[in-house]
Amino acid sequence: MAKCTKKVRMVGKYGTHYGASLRKMVKTIEISQHAKYSCSFWGKIEMKRRAVGISHCGSHMKTVAGGVWTYDTTSAVTVKSAIRRRKELKDQ
Repeated sequence: MAKCTKKVRMVGKYGTHYGASLRKMVKTIEISQHAKYSCSFWGKIEMKRRAVGISHCGSHMKTVAGGVWTYDTTSAVTVKSAIRRRKELKDQ
């Protein structure tokens, strides 16, 4: 099993290899990919990464395609907000 320390957390398994800045970048990526996200269908924090770009909600068995390490990409969030804004303007 890989060693996990308090300061470097899950990149402690790399030891002193690869340099500090690369390990810090890998740390942010690994934290975001192992985190649970809120489900857009229920609002519960149940979405978990299953594979590259595939997230799965365990409570109601929904599978969604999204970002590589996160549930949503930044471009998808901006598109969703633009669509919502256009719908609101159309309804008025």
